[in-house]
Amino acid sequence: MDLLNTLVDKGLRRELPTREEALAVLATPDDRLLDVVAAAGKVRRQWFGRRVKLNYLVNLKSGLCPEDCSYCSQRLGSKAGILKYTWLKPDEASKAAAAGVAGGAKRVCLVASGRGPTDRDVDRVSQTIEAIKEQNEGVEVCACLGLLSEGQADRLRSAGADAYNHNLNTSEGTYGEITTTHTYADRVDTVQQAQAAGLSACSGLIAGMGESDADLVDVVFSLRELDPDSVPVNFLIPFEGTPLAKEWNLTPQRCLRILAMVRFVCPDVEVRLAGGREVHLRSMQPLALHLVNSIFLGDYLTSEGQAGQADLDMIADAGFEVEGAGTTTLPRHRADAVAGCGSHAGGGCASESEGCASHAGGGCGPCGEGAEAEAPPTAEVPGTPGARTDLVAVRRRGAGTDLAPNA
Repeated sequence: MDLLNTLVDKGLRRELPTREEALAVLATPDDRLLDVVAAAGKVRRQWFGRRVKLNYLVNLKSGLCPEDCSYCSQRLGSKAGILKYTWLKPDEASKAAAAGVAGGAKRVCLVASGRGPTDRDVDRVSQTIEAIKEQNEGVEVCACLGLLSEGQADRLRSAGADAYNHNLNTSEGTYGEITTTHTYADRVDTVQQAQAAGLSACSGLIAGMGESDADLVDVVFSLRELDPDSVPVNFLIPFEGTPLAKEWNLTPQRCLRILAMVRFVCPDVEVRLAGGREVHLRSMQPLALHLVNSIFLGDYLTSEGQAGQADLDMIADAGFEVEGAGTTTLPRHRADAVAGCGSHAGGGCASESEGCASHAGGGCGPCGEGAEAEAPPTAEVPGTPGARTDLVAVRRRGAGTDLAPNA
């Protein structure tokens, strides 16, 4: 297939595909899907071998966000039945982080709901970063706190943060249909502030919100131009109690095509499989490892993931290996550039952006409370055949609870 051969050649040279080529990947028929995965897999292996980086989320503050991001379970007016709690103390957050590190996570992502941090919040998170670094030697820490004000990125970096996550989520042209309380430009500005402070930038998208193929290509091309070190790809988790609760638009095959397109456009970047993978990829998750080089371990912000041990088994069974703490995630040319700007990151941050700056393809991250967790039966869901609403489970363990975390 000439298209795929061209895309592989461009990926190996770090050359940007054309928009038409990216759109063609998304339009590939299902009977050519394995060809697409194999082609994008060549690019993935060129830059990252068979390594898989593990990341672990700690939800520092859940719910009650004043922003109105339609995809987010923590949004203003959300009726989703999620956990709600205020800031974890530094020792509580460090204990939660240690569970992820013990499970093999190389990076801990600290996420808090809200529009953005106050200076007092930055102090609080700085203390948490210091506590985690003291107790977990060599661990990377990424902060995900929303829109940043002047000087806050520098303060986080001085406290030991390696990276900052803030997702673009969707295309600039459709952003206003998803969120009205802040703008697409606000998000771009925060990513650029993180980069200017020497933090490794992490910024990605949420697929499955009813967007067109052109919207997906737009946001991924915008990310390529913004040039973050890490691009998390979230798949919308349609939480009951949110405006997008009925948006079941994804199949496992479409998810794989989206991941392949991202890999072709961002060949040497840490592409992270983030929120919603269990719900939408289901038994085809191992195929996604041929496209991405990074995943979240265990649970997300407001939803539960598959068991942490199942993640590790999946990686091993698929012939991949967990990336060790002593390994630099990014290819040398990118890692050297990151080091040159003063960052100590090694490769992108958490991602699951949803209004509060979190990540999980279906909630601004740590979010609200309301309706009980079970979704309606599959037969009642409009849209994509085979949607599995029964796989949406609200997180009831880990941070903010008395139950052990899933890691």
